[in-house]
Amino acid sequence: MKRIFLFALPAIVFACKQQPEVTQWRGENRSGIYQETNLLKSWPEKGPATVWETEILGNGYSSPIVTDEFVYATGEIDSLGYLFKIDQNGQEIWRTSYGEEWTTNFTGSRGAPTLAGNLIYVCSGVGDICCINVETGDKIWSKNMLIDFDGVSPRFGFSQALVVNEDLVYCQPGGKQHNIVALNRMTGELAWSSSCMGERPAYNSPQLIQWNNRTVLVAFSAYHLLGVDAQTGEMLWHHEQTNTKPEEREPGKGDTHANTILFDNGLIYYSAGDGNCGVKLQINEDGTALKQVWETADLDNYMGGIVKVNNKLYASSHRKNQFIAIDCETGAQTDSLKIGRGSTIFADSLLYFYGDKGTISLISMAHDGLKTVSSFKLTKGTKEHFAHPVIHNGLLYLRHGNYLGAYQISRQS
Repeated sequence: MKRIFLFALPAIVFACKQQPEVTQWRGENRSGIYQETNLLKSWPEKGPATVWETEILGNGYSSPIVTDEFVYATGEIDSLGYLFKIDQNGQEIWRTSYGEEWTTNFTGSRGAPTLAGNLIYVCSGVGDICCINVETGDKIWSKNMLIDFDGVSPRFGFSQALVVNEDLVYCQPGGKQHNIVALNRMTGELAWSSSCMGERPAYNSPQLIQWNNRTVLVAFSAYHLLGVDAQTGEMLWHHEQTNTKPEEREPGKGDTHANTILFDNGLIYYSAGDGNCGVKLQINEDGTALKQVWETADLDNYMGGIVKVNNKLYASSHRKNQFIAIDCETGAQTDSLKIGRGSTIFADSLLYFYGDKGTISLISMAHDGLKTVSSFKLTKGTKEHFAHPVIHNGLLYLRHGNYLGAYQISRQS
Protein backbone atom coordinates (compact mmCIF):
# COMPACT_ATOMS: atom_id res chain seq x y z
CA MET A 1 0.00 0.00 0.00
CA LYS A 2 1.45 3.31 -1.12
CA ARG A 3 0.72 6.76 0.28
CA ILE A 4 1.51 10.15 -1.21
CA PHE A 5 1.83 13.22 1.04
CA LEU A 6 1.95 16.87 0.04
CA PHE A 7 3.50 19.22 2.59
CA ALA A 8 4.43 22.27 0.49
CA LEU A 9 1.02 23.92 0.59
CA PRO A 10 0.31 27.56 1.43
CA ALA A 11 -0.40 28.38 5.05
CA ILE A 12 -4.03 29.09 4.25
CA VAL A 13 -4.53 25.43 3.41
CA PHE A 14 -4.30 24.54 7.10
CA ALA A 15 -6.28 27.47 8.43
CA CYS A 16 -9.43 25.42 8.92
CA LYS A 17 -8.57 22.89 11.64
CA GLN A 18 -11.71 23.36 13.72
CA GLN A 19 -14.43 20.82 12.96
CA PRO A 20 -17.20 22.66 11.07
CA GLU A 21 -20.88 22.06 11.65
CA VAL A 22 -21.78 19.29 9.21
CA THR A 23 -25.14 18.37 7.67
CA GLN A 24 -24.90 15.10 5.79
CA TRP A 25 -26.24 11.84 4.42
CA ARG A 26 -28.51 9.93 6.85
CA GLY A 27 -28.18 12.48 9.62
CA GLU A 28 -25.87 12.60 12.62
CA ASN A 29 -23.00 10.10 12.30
CA ARG A 30 -24.66 8.82 9.10
CA SER A 31 -26.62 6.53 11.40
CA GLY A 32 -30.15 6.98 10.04
CA ILE A 33 -31.20 8.03 13.58
CA TYR A 34 -32.91 11.43 13.78
CA GLN A 35 -33.03 13.08 17.20
CA GLU A 36 -36.61 14.31 16.93
CA THR A 37 -39.35 14.25 19.57
CA ASN A 38 -43.09 14.92 19.76
CA LEU A 39 -43.77 13.18 16.44
CA LEU A 40 -47.07 11.64 15.37
CA LYS A 41 -47.55 8.04 16.50
CA SER A 42 -49.91 7.34 13.61
CA TRP A 43 -50.91 9.04 10.36
CA PRO A 44 -54.22 9.78 8.64
CA GLU A 45 -55.27 7.28 5.95
CA LYS A 46 -53.84 9.45 3.15
CA GLY A 47 -50.67 10.20 5.06
CA PRO A 48 -49.43 13.23 7.00
CA ALA A 49 -50.31 16.71 5.77
CA THR A 50 -48.23 18.13 2.94
CA VAL A 51 -46.47 21.36 3.95
CA TRP A 52 -44.93 22.03 0.56
CA GLU A 53 -43.78 20.20 -2.56
CA THR A 54 -41.86 20.93 -5.73
CA GLU A 55 -41.09 19.13 -9.00
CA ILE A 56 -38.01 21.01 -10.20
CA LEU A 57 -35.21 18.57 -9.38
CA GLY A 58 -34.94 16.59 -12.61
CA ASN A 59 -33.65 13.03 -12.52
CA GLY A 60 -32.00 11.73 -9.39
CA TYR A 61 -31.84 9.17 -6.60
CA SER A 62 -29.84 11.24 -4.11
CA SER A 63 -31.35 12.18 -0.77
CA PRO A 64 -31.71 15.81 0.27
CA ILE A 65 -29.96 17.31 3.27
CA VAL A 66 -31.88 19.71 5.48
CA THR A 67 -31.10 22.63 7.82
CA ASP A 68 -33.48 24.83 9.82
CA GLU A 69 -33.82 27.25 6.90
CA PHE A 70 -32.98 25.39 3.71
CA VAL A 71 -33.02 22.09 1.81
CA TYR A 72 -30.23 21.09 -0.58
CA ALA A 73 -30.67 18.46 -3.27
CA THR A 74 -29.06 17.41 -6.55
CA GLY A 75 -30.61 16.39 -9.84
CA GLU A 76 -29.91 15.95 -13.56
CA ILE A 77 -31.55 18.06 -16.28
CA ASP A 78 -30.50 17.73 -19.94
CA SER A 79 -27.33 15.76 -18.97
CA LEU A 80 -26.13 18.42 -16.48
CA GLY A 81 -26.06 17.99 -12.72
CA TYR A 82 -27.48 20.77 -10.54
CA LEU A 83 -27.34 21.53 -6.84
CA PHE A 84 -30.58 23.18 -5.70
CA LYS A 85 -31.02 25.41 -2.66
CA ILE A 86 -34.69 25.51 -1.59
CA ASP A 87 -36.24 27.41 1.30
CA GLN A 88 -38.68 25.97 3.82
CA ASN A 89 -41.61 27.16 1.72
CA GLY A 90 -40.44 25.01 -1.19
CA GLN A 91 -39.17 28.01 -3.19
CA GLU A 92 -35.94 27.76 -5.17
CA ILE A 93 -33.22 30.15 -3.98
CA TRP A 94 -30.59 29.17 -6.55
CA ARG A 95 -29.35 26.30 -8.63
CA THR A 96 -25.73 25.70 -9.66
CA SER A 97 -24.49 23.25 -12.26
CA TYR A 98 -21.59 21.15 -11.02
CA GLY A 99 -20.92 19.62 -14.45
CA GLU A 100 -22.18 16.62 -16.38
CA GLU A 101 -24.24 13.98 -14.59
CA TRP A 102 -24.66 10.25 -15.11
CA THR A 103 -26.87 9.30 -18.09
CA THR A 104 -25.60 5.81 -19.03
CA ASN A 105 -28.05 3.82 -16.91
CA PHE A 106 -30.45 4.88 -14.13
CA THR A 107 -29.98 8.47 -15.28
CA GLY A 108 -29.63 11.02 -12.51
CA SER A 109 -27.74 12.19 -9.44
CA ARG A 110 -26.50 9.66 -6.88
CA GLY A 111 -24.69 10.78 -3.72
CA ALA A 112 -26.25 13.28 -1.30
CA PRO A 113 -24.48 16.64 -0.84
CA THR A 114 -22.51 17.38 2.34
CA LEU A 115 -22.70 20.82 4.01
CA ALA A 116 -19.78 21.95 6.17
CA GLY A 117 -19.91 25.51 7.48
CA ASN A 118 -20.50 27.80 4.52
CA LEU A 119 -19.33 25.29 1.91
CA ILE A 120 -21.24 22.42 0.34
CA TYR A 121 -19.66 19.44 -1.45
CA VAL A 122 -21.14 17.28 -4.19
CA CYS A 123 -19.96 14.24 -6.12
CA SER A 124 -21.46 13.50 -9.53
CA GLY A 125 -22.00 10.10 -11.09
CA VAL A 126 -19.23 10.86 -13.61
CA GLY A 127 -16.73 11.66 -10.86
CA ASP A 128 -16.82 15.44 -10.52
CA ILE A 129 -16.09 16.71 -7.01
CA CYS A 130 -17.33 20.26 -6.57
CA CYS A 131 -17.15 22.75 -3.69
CA ILE A 132 -19.86 25.43 -3.73
CA ASN A 133 -20.47 28.54 -1.62
CA VAL A 134 -23.72 27.90 0.23
CA GLU A 135 -24.75 31.57 0.30
CA THR A 136 -24.22 32.49 -3.34
CA GLY A 137 -24.14 29.20 -5.20
CA ASP A 138 -20.73 30.11 -6.68
CA LYS A 139 -18.35 27.26 -7.45
CA ILE A 140 -15.15 27.50 -5.38
CA TRP A 141 -13.18 24.60 -6.87
CA SER A 142 -13.69 21.29 -8.64
CA LYS A 143 -11.81 18.10 -9.42
CA ASN A 144 -12.62 15.04 -11.47
CA MET A 145 -11.77 11.63 -10.02
CA LEU A 146 -11.19 10.07 -13.44
CA ILE A 147 -9.04 12.85 -14.89
CA ASP A 148 -7.19 14.14 -11.83
CA PHE A 149 -6.72 10.87 -9.93
CA ASP A 150 -6.88 8.13 -12.60
CA GLY A 151 -10.05 6.78 -11.01
CA VAL A 152 -12.17 3.86 -12.16
CA SER A 153 -15.90 4.33 -12.62
CA PRO A 154 -18.25 1.71 -11.17
CA ARG A 155 -20.79 0.18 -13.54
CA PHE A 156 -23.57 2.51 -12.37
CA GLY A 157 -21.46 5.61 -11.72
CA PHE A 158 -19.90 7.12 -8.61
CA SER A 159 -22.37 7.23 -5.72
CA GLN A 160 -20.61 8.96 -2.86
CA ALA A 161 -21.83 11.35 -0.19
CA LEU A 162 -18.51 13.00 0.64
CA VAL A 163 -17.05 13.02 4.16
CA VAL A 164 -15.69 16.18 5.78
CA ASN A 165 -13.21 16.11 8.67
CA GLU A 166 -11.73 19.42 9.88
CA ASP A 167 -9.78 20.80 6.89
CA LEU A 168 -10.18 17.69 4.73
CA VAL A 169 -12.81 16.24 2.40
CA TYR A 170 -12.46 12.60 1.34
CA CYS A 171 -13.40 10.87 -1.92
CA GLN A 172 -12.77 7.45 -3.44
CA PRO A 173 -11.62 7.49 -7.07
CA GLY A 174 -10.65 3.80 -6.99
CA GLY A 175 -7.83 2.37 -9.08
CA LYS A 176 -4.25 1.35 -8.40
CA GLN A 177 -2.69 4.57 -7.09
CA HIS A 178 -5.26 7.07 -5.82
CA ASN A 179 -7.76 4.63 -4.38
CA ILE A 180 -8.85 6.96 -1.58
CA VAL A 181 -7.74 10.58 -1.44
CA ALA A 182 -8.02 13.46 1.02
CA LEU A 183 -8.36 16.97 -0.40
CA ASN A 184 -8.01 20.26 1.40
CA ARG A 185 -11.64 21.25 1.53
CA MET A 186 -10.95 24.97 1.06
CA THR A 187 -8.78 24.67 -2.05
CA GLY A 188 -9.19 21.16 -3.51
CA GLU A 189 -5.45 20.52 -3.25
CA LEU A 190 -4.36 16.93 -2.63
CA ALA A 191 -3.42 16.34 1.02
CA TRP A 192 -2.79 12.59 0.86
CA SER A 193 -3.44 9.63 -1.38
CA SER A 194 -3.69 5.95 -0.46
CA SER A 195 -3.57 3.02 -2.89
CA CYS A 196 -5.36 0.69 -0.42
CA MET A 197 -6.19 -2.58 -2.27
CA GLY A 198 -6.05 -0.98 -5.72
CA GLU A 199 -9.66 -1.90 -6.52
CA ARG A 200 -12.40 0.05 -8.25
CA PRO A 201 -14.79 1.77 -5.82
CA ALA A 202 -18.10 0.34 -4.70
CA TYR A 203 -21.19 2.59 -4.38
CA ASN A 204 -20.35 3.47 -0.82
CA SER A 205 -20.59 6.65 1.22
CA PRO A 206 -17.79 6.27 3.78
CA GLN A 207 -18.04 6.61 7.54
CA LEU A 208 -15.70 8.53 9.84
CA ILE A 209 -15.28 6.86 13.21
CA GLN A 210 -13.57 8.05 16.40
CA TRP A 211 -12.03 5.29 18.47
CA ASN A 212 -9.80 6.08 21.42
CA ASN A 213 -7.16 8.46 20.00
CA ARG A 214 -7.57 7.55 16.35
CA THR A 215 -9.88 8.78 13.57
CA VAL A 216 -10.56 6.13 10.94
CA LEU A 217 -12.20 6.50 7.54
CA VAL A 218 -14.16 3.31 6.76
CA ALA A 219 -15.25 2.65 3.17
CA PHE A 220 -16.00 -0.22 0.81
CA SER A 221 -14.07 -0.80 -2.37
CA ALA A 222 -15.32 -3.48 -4.78
CA TYR A 223 -14.28 -6.47 -2.65
CA HIS A 224 -12.92 -5.08 0.61
CA LEU A 225 -14.03 -3.03 3.58
CA LEU A 226 -11.16 -0.61 4.23
CA GLY A 227 -10.00 1.15 7.38
CA VAL A 228 -7.73 4.14 6.67
CA ASP A 229 -6.14 6.58 9.10
CA ALA A 230 -8.04 9.79 8.38
CA GLN A 231 -5.04 12.08 8.97
CA THR A 232 -2.29 10.19 7.14
CA GLY A 233 -3.98 7.85 4.65
CA GLU A 234 -2.27 4.77 6.11
CA MET A 235 -4.37 1.66 5.52
CA LEU A 236 -4.87 0.16 8.98
CA TRP A 237 -6.84 -2.95 8.04
CA HIS A 238 -8.98 -4.55 5.34
CA HIS A 239 -11.80 -7.07 5.44
CA GLU A 240 -12.55 -9.11 2.29
CA GLN A 241 -15.91 -9.87 0.71
CA THR A 242 -15.46 -13.56 0.02
CA ASN A 243 -18.72 -14.46 -1.72
CA THR A 244 -17.30 -13.91 -5.23
CA LYS A 245 -14.21 -15.88 -6.23
CA PRO A 246 -11.28 -13.68 -7.41
CA GLU A 247 -11.32 -15.26 -10.89
CA GLU A 248 -15.04 -14.40 -11.26
CA ARG A 249 -14.82 -10.77 -10.19
CA GLU A 250 -15.96 -8.21 -12.75
CA PRO A 251 -17.97 -4.97 -12.71
CA GLY A 252 -21.49 -5.64 -11.52
CA LYS A 253 -20.68 -8.95 -9.84
CA GLY A 254 -20.26 -8.96 -6.07
CA ASP A 255 -19.33 -5.25 -5.84
CA THR A 256 -22.61 -3.43 -5.12
CA HIS A 257 -21.91 -2.22 -1.57
CA ALA A 258 -23.89 0.97 -1.02
CA ASN A 259 -24.69 1.00 2.70
CA THR A 260 -22.66 3.14 5.08
CA ILE A 261 -21.38 1.09 8.02
CA LEU A 262 -22.65 1.64 11.56
CA PHE A 263 -20.17 2.09 14.43
CA ASP A 264 -20.97 1.70 18.11
CA ASN A 265 -18.39 1.52 20.89
CA GLY A 266 -15.71 -0.42 19.03
CA LEU A 267 -18.15 -2.49 16.98
CA ILE A 268 -18.78 -2.19 13.24
CA TYR A 269 -22.01 -3.45 11.67
CA TYR A 270 -22.64 -3.58 7.95
CA SER A 271 -25.04 -4.97 5.38
CA ALA A 272 -23.57 -5.83 1.98
CA GLY A 273 -26.23 -7.73 0.03
CA ASP A 274 -23.88 -8.32 -2.87
CA GLY A 275 -21.06 -9.34 -0.52
CA ASN A 276 -20.91 -11.11 2.83
CA CYS A 277 -24.40 -9.79 3.76
CA GLY A 278 -24.77 -8.93 7.47
CA VAL A 279 -21.54 -8.78 9.49
CA LYS A 280 -20.48 -7.65 12.95
CA LEU A 281 -16.80 -6.77 13.49
CA GLN A 282 -14.84 -5.71 16.55
CA ILE A 283 -12.03 -3.20 16.20
CA ASN A 284 -9.02 -3.44 18.51
CA GLU A 285 -8.02 -0.81 21.07
CA ASP A 286 -5.74 1.23 18.82
CA GLY A 287 -7.89 0.88 15.69
CA THR A 288 -5.28 -1.05 13.69
CA ALA A 289 -7.00 -4.45 13.42
CA LEU A 290 -10.39 -6.11 13.65
CA LYS A 291 -11.98 -9.51 14.08
CA GLN A 292 -15.30 -10.89 12.94
CA VAL A 293 -17.94 -11.59 15.58
CA TRP A 294 -20.74 -12.98 13.40
CA GLU A 295 -22.06 -13.15 9.84
CA THR A 296 -25.60 -13.73 8.61
CA ALA A 297 -27.13 -14.16 5.17
CA ASP A 298 -30.45 -12.78 6.45
CA LEU A 299 -29.21 -9.16 6.57
CA ASP A 300 -28.65 -8.76 2.83
CA ASN A 301 -29.76 -5.19 2.16
CA TYR A 302 -28.05 -3.58 -0.86
CA MET A 303 -28.66 0.16 -0.53
CA GLY A 304 -31.57 0.96 1.80
CA GLY A 305 -29.53 1.57 4.93
CA ILE A 306 -29.67 -0.09 8.33
CA VAL A 307 -30.40 1.39 11.75
CA LYS A 308 -29.40 0.18 15.20
CA VAL A 309 -31.96 0.75 17.93
CA ASN A 310 -31.24 -0.61 21.40
CA ASN A 311 -29.71 -4.00 20.65
CA LYS A 312 -31.25 -4.74 17.26
CA LEU A 313 -30.56 -3.89 13.62
CA TYR A 314 -33.45 -3.04 11.30
CA ALA A 315 -33.45 -3.07 7.49
CA SER A 316 -35.12 -4.73 4.55
CA SER A 317 -33.90 -8.08 3.28
CA HIS A 318 -33.28 -8.23 -0.46
CA ARG A 319 -33.64 -12.00 -0.89
CA LYS A 320 -36.65 -12.42 1.38
CA ASN A 321 -38.23 -9.16 0.15
CA GLN A 322 -39.32 -8.21 3.66
CA PHE A 323 -38.46 -5.95 6.57
CA ILE A 324 -36.46 -7.70 9.31
CA ALA A 325 -34.98 -7.34 12.79
CA ILE A 326 -31.55 -8.79 13.68
CA ASP A 327 -30.25 -9.41 17.20
CA CYS A 328 -26.96 -7.53 17.62
CA GLU A 329 -25.51 -10.10 20.00
CA THR A 330 -26.12 -13.24 17.95
CA GLY A 331 -26.87 -12.11 14.38
CA ALA A 332 -30.12 -14.10 14.45
CA GLN A 333 -33.25 -12.79 12.77
CA THR A 334 -35.91 -12.15 15.41
CA ASP A 335 -38.86 -10.70 13.47
CA SER A 336 -40.11 -9.70 10.03
CA LEU A 337 -42.79 -7.78 8.14
CA LYS A 338 -43.87 -8.55 4.58
CA ILE A 339 -43.65 -4.99 3.23
CA GLY A 340 -40.96 -5.40 0.57
CA ARG A 341 -37.61 -3.70 0.05
CA GLY A 342 -36.70 -0.09 0.72
CA SER A 343 -34.92 2.50 2.87
CA THR A 344 -35.02 2.71 6.67
CA ILE A 345 -34.58 5.53 9.21
CA PHE A 346 -35.64 5.98 12.86
CA ALA A 347 -37.03 8.79 15.03
CA ASP A 348 -38.96 9.12 18.31
CA SER A 349 -39.43 5.39 19.00
CA LEU A 350 -40.68 4.49 15.49
CA LEU A 351 -39.16 3.24 12.26
CA TYR A 352 -39.81 4.98 8.94
CA PHE A 353 -39.67 2.77 5.85
CA TYR A 354 -39.77 4.11 2.28
CA GLY A 355 -40.48 1.10 0.06
CA ASP A 356 -39.18 0.80 -3.48
CA LYS A 357 -42.79 0.62 -4.74
CA GLY A 358 -43.52 4.04 -3.26
CA THR A 359 -45.24 3.14 0.03
CA ILE A 360 -44.08 4.95 3.17
CA SER A 361 -44.70 2.98 6.37
CA LEU A 362 -44.54 3.88 10.04
CA ILE A 363 -43.41 0.79 12.00
CA SER A 364 -43.66 0.02 15.69
CA MET A 365 -41.03 -2.11 17.47
CA ALA A 366 -43.14 -2.92 20.52
CA HIS A 367 -42.45 -5.96 22.71
CA ASP A 368 -45.03 -7.97 20.77
CA GLY A 369 -43.11 -7.56 17.51
CA LEU A 370 -42.85 -5.41 14.39
CA LYS A 371 -46.14 -3.89 13.30
CA THR A 372 -47.11 -1.43 10.57
CA VAL A 373 -48.87 1.44 12.34
CA SER A 374 -49.67 3.60 9.29
CA SER A 375 -48.77 3.85 5.63
CA PHE A 376 -49.48 5.88 2.51
CA LYS A 377 -48.48 5.79 -1.15
CA LEU A 378 -46.34 8.49 -2.75
CA THR A 379 -47.85 8.93 -6.21
CA LYS A 380 -45.95 11.99 -7.42
CA GLY A 381 -42.48 12.00 -8.92
CA THR A 382 -40.56 9.97 -11.48
CA LYS A 383 -38.69 6.69 -11.89
CA GLU A 384 -37.46 4.50 -9.03
CA HIS A 385 -38.04 5.13 -5.32
CA PHE A 386 -34.41 4.93 -4.18
CA ALA A 387 -33.80 8.16 -2.22
CA HIS A 388 -33.64 7.84 1.57
CA PRO A 389 -36.13 9.87 3.64
CA VAL A 390 -35.00 12.67 5.97
CA ILE A 391 -36.57 14.07 9.17
CA HIS A 392 -35.88 17.59 10.47
CA ASN A 393 -37.83 19.89 12.80
CA GLY A 394 -40.96 17.79 12.67
CA LEU A 395 -41.03 17.44 8.88
CA LEU A 396 -40.56 14.28 6.82
CA TYR A 397 -38.81 14.92 3.50
CA LEU A 398 -39.38 12.53 0.60
CA ARG A 399 -37.63 12.65 -2.77
CA HIS A 400 -38.88 10.72 -5.81
CA GLY A 401 -37.02 11.71 -8.97
CA ASN A 402 -38.01 15.26 -9.88
CA TYR A 403 -40.28 15.50 -6.82
CA LEU A 404 -39.44 16.69 -3.31
CA GLY A 405 -42.09 17.04 -0.60
CA ALA A 406 -42.15 18.07 3.06
CA TYR A 407 -44.77 16.43 5.31
CA GLN A 408 -45.91 17.50 8.77
CA ILE A 409 -45.22 14.65 11.22
CA SER A 410 -44.97 16.64 14.47
CA ARG A 411 -47.85 16.65 16.93
CA GLN A 412 -49.40 20.10 16.82
CA SER A 413 -50.47 21.83 20.04
